[in-house]
Amino acid sequence: MEFSQATVLDVLDLCGVAVFAASGAVLAIKRKFDIVGLLTLAFVAALGGGVLRDLLLSRGVPVAFDNPKYAIVAFITGVVIVPAQHLIERLWRPVLVLDAAGLGLFCVTGASIAAERGLAAIPAVMVGVVTATGGGVIRDVLAGEAPQVFQQDSVLYVIPAALGALTIVVAHGLDQLNLLVSICAALLVTAVRVASLHFRWHAPLPHWPQLKK
Repeated sequence: MEFSQATVLDVLDLCGVAVFAASGAVLAIKRKFDIVGLLTLAFVAALGGGVLRDLLLSRGVPVAFDNPKYAIVAFITGVVIVPAQHLIERLWRPVLVLDAAGLGLFCVTGASIAAERGLAAIPAVMVGVVTATGGGVIRDVLAGEAPQVFQQDSVLYVIPAALGALTIVVAHGLDQLNLLVSICAALLVTAVRVASLHFRWHAPLPHWPQLKK
């Protein structure tokens, strides 16, 4: 069975919505938010990156607001997380693992949509990175935490997203973008992010010259 690129992007987008919604719900549980706070965090985590993507690409009304299925997936995911919270709390760093999966899925969809709209390589990669990281940044800010990407001891976050987005843009330029490439790119980003969490891989720190007083 053959799938169109639009169908592939739609499926990956919905998967990204679900895992980011789960990350928002889990973080809300860890912060002891009530059900309203939990659903709010699930929604912004799930839909924030896509909204930023659509605004950057001038796609009119963001898909998250124009098509109810995205909000429905985020809502259902948030509700399902509630009775499973005791199990989830025992998982190894659940928010960050779910965030890694969302990072991989959303950088693929963001970069794919940007490339399909004819953006040059670097802007398309940037759109992919914003799509992948935007929801997580908004989620962390609303939860009163420093976003992962801005933490001083943060492990690799933007770099894996940029790597995945670049893979998509290059594949699109070579006319080789398909379901297998999209899934492999998403898995690559997720694997690099999870590995960086385990091995504590960091981006290099700038070493500024010391100014004499």
